[in-house]
Amino acid sequence: MSLIENPDQAKRLARAIISDIAIYNREKVERGIREDSIFQLLADEIEEGRQHFLSRVAPEIASGPTYDIALVDVLIKRAGKIESTIW
Repeated sequence: MSLIENPDQAKRLARAIISDIAIYNREKVERGIREDSIFQLLADEIEEGRQHFLSRVAPEIASGPTYDIALVDVLIKRAGKIESTIW
């Protein structure tokens, strides 16, 4: 399988990986937002997703902020309706 070299495709992959993390860990996401500990609670899942992303994307794209931007856009911004002291 060839590596993804298109930035838009890499962005879609990152968002899909993070969406899966959010879907399969809904309770952790909610608790993490409420307690401001989301990155600690999902550390293993986030790292596993990052490794999958790195294995599928060309290094020159994977070394950029694509995965981290998707992490915030998908995991944090979508959780804006959850009661939290951080907003």
